[in-house]
Amino acid sequence: MNQESLPCKMIPVSIVMPAWNAEKTIGQAIQSVMDQTHENFELIVVDDGSDDGTLSIAKAYSERDCRIRVLENTKNLGVSQSRNNGVQAARYDWIAFLDSDDLWEATMLETQVRTILRDSACSICFTGSAFMNERGEKYGYTLSVPERMTYRSLLKQNLITCSSVLVKKEALLRHPMHNDPLIHEDFALWLQILREEPYAVGINEPLVIYRLSKSSKSGSKLRAAKMQWRTYRYIGLRPMSAIAYFVIYANRNLHKYLGILLSVQRDGVKNHDGSEKTSGSHAGDVDRDRSHLQKA
Repeated sequence: MNQESLPCKMIPVSIVMPAWNAEKTIGQAIQSVMDQTHENFELIVVDDGSDDGTLSIAKAYSERDCRIRVLENTKNLGVSQSRNNGVQAARYDWIAFLDSDDLWEATMLETQVRTILRDSACSICFTGSAFMNERGEKYGYTLSVPERMTYRSLLKQNLITCSSVLVKKEALLRHPMHNDPLIHEDFALWLQILREEPYAVGINEPLVIYRLSKSSKSGSKLRAAKMQWRTYRYIGLRPMSAIAYFVIYANRNLHKYLGILLSVQRDGVKNHDGSEKTSGSHAGDVDRDRSHLQKA
């Protein structure tokens, strides 16, 4: 029986979740996996030498559900190597990534699996994104994605959020994620895959909720821009080509962050379920988010 003839529920997915000192968020991230309407999965949590309660929280979930496995790095190896270790340990042919501070909507896996079943040429798919602040409150802005993303279109803007990806394991084994803190390792990986594949399939629904954090590698726009440039050079773009794509990237990314900022000013923030925030500190939260986004 080929993949196209299989019912959706028969496609198993390995989910890789790297985690380091994520005790404040990992429980919600794991719960968003447990709430999936597509139940045929394994979740591999890779603890990267945490010194807080991350490991104990992950193990508590694994004791309650046999679909969850916990791997422990012997020392802190970084997020890319942690993902690679998870991929190596994965039992299934399709891999999804979810960072330990992001969340999935309940229909994420089901929607992705239905998509890959409709397109036999698809080896990587991704979704749109919603955004939340460090407190888990959603912004009104969502990132839309095209139906297809090619290598050249991806060079202009990285619309592939790592926590939204479903990708064939064989592609990840051919291209392990490069462990370099000075580049966008996931962006470099998608580009390497799309040099070999005709396109990635986009699902224009915000099925991942990405947490914006000042402490993240790309939490500063200036730092993110430097990493973008280094990524272009890492994948082998010549200087003039890198400059041309960087100008397009800078313009599109500016529009994205202006969209988030305007949504904060216009709509404020919402609870994860979409309900209005009613706390008396609402105005202070909005001011704090506006300040963070302007300085980031």
